[in-house]
Amino acid sequence: MRIIQFSLTIDFQAFNHGDGLADYSGYIRTGLTFTARRQRMQHNIDRMQQRMEMLGVRFRPHVKTSKCTAVVRAQLAAGAHGITVSTLKEAEQFLAAGVTDIFYAVGMAPHRLPQALALRRRGCNLKILTDGVASAQAIADFGRANCEAFDVWIEIDTDGHRSGIQPEDSALLEVGRVLHDGGMRLGGVLTHAGSSYELDTPEALTALAERERVGCVRAAERLRAEGLPCPGVSVGSTPTALAAVQFQGVTEVRAGVYVLFDLVMNNIGVCTTDEIALSVLTTVIGHQSDKGWIIVDAGWMAMSRDRGTQKQKQDYGYGQVCTIDGTVLPGYLLSGANQEHGIVSREGGRDADLSHRFPVGTRLRILPNHACATGAHGELRGDVRVVTPAGLTSAGSCCSARIDWPVQARSIAQGGGQF
Repeated sequence: MRIIQFSLTIDFQAFNHGDGLADYSGYIRTGLTFTARRQRMQHNIDRMQQRMEMLGVRFRPHVKTSKCTAVVRAQLAAGAHGITVSTLKEAEQFLAAGVTDIFYAVGMAPHRLPQALALRRRGCNLKILTDGVASAQAIADFGRANCEAFDVWIEIDTDGHRSGIQPEDSALLEVGRVLHDGGMRLGGVLTHAGSSYELDTPEALTALAERERVGCVRAAERLRAEGLPCPGVSVGSTPTALAAVQFQGVTEVRAGVYVLFDLVMNNIGVCTTDEIALSVLTTVIGHQSDKGWIIVDAGWMAMSRDRGTQKQKQDYGYGQVCTIDGTVLPGYLLSGANQEHGIVSREGGRDADLSHRFPVGTRLRILPNHACATGAHGELRGDVRVVTPAGLTSAGSCCSARIDWPVQARSIAQGGGQF
């Protein structure tokens, strides 16, 4: 396993004094800095939270995008209720930071039940997920053996995107009965409209958001009609959360990438490039002028291999290239990526003046295709530097010196995220 030391920099000075960026020179051994612009991030947090409040529904952010306590505190301060995580390691880290209402929104593998039990015994109000009889039975058996009534939700497939039980499937009632009769707490039903990433019109997104809502509410109604408790109905993806016109019957909405946004979301139409808060700061290290290439020190280890824009209306390669101050350079993309080397080129033809326009040592900024993958790609581990004129000890309270925030719960890309 390869560990890279990097920095994810959040500029709190930008929140009150424009959207300026801190001086990052010499901070990172690799020469790379992952930066999140506080003003944009706070705008994104407020935009989503205000929308959920306008529609009268609780909001539970998915925190796998930032994995950062400072960011999560900002989300909770804005009005979010609890968090969603993608690994139990994330749950452990955020519980240690004082967050107790946590939804582990990945189907529960039986071998992780002891870890889930330990979290609950430490005071975590952990919710877990299943979408099948075998998994439900394993949870019930383990819970009974350890005198623990797990809070279990059933995953519903409302768009054919990945896992889950279809709302009208007879297996839904069977799973509910196994959990209820096994002494578990049937917390509710959950769905994720992942196919929203394939859409790019407001009309299509709104229609999918309604399909997501109707399907999940229908599943809850079927369980209740059989005398099974089903208090919760949880739906969400960033695109559908921003496109839905109503949430009747829904108790909470989940979304994650909205906090930083990315080029995939820009293509879908739910954000502009000016709202993308995450970027990778990189340096020009060479040229291949005959090919029209600029060589930079950000390859796929920095950006990830995610090519989510490849099938969208605008293919950004591995990322959109910007000046150091974040101004988009139209047509300049990270068109190729090796492990540590990135290739920048211009769409539509070679730039004959590359070495003069972008001499060696030029700092550039790259917007990512997928913020979750870039921000927590592979085996990354490092620090979040929170910067204000006087330093910061927590979101909103200042001290006299600059301090570092630990980046929480970096994922390990082996064994399905097992730590």
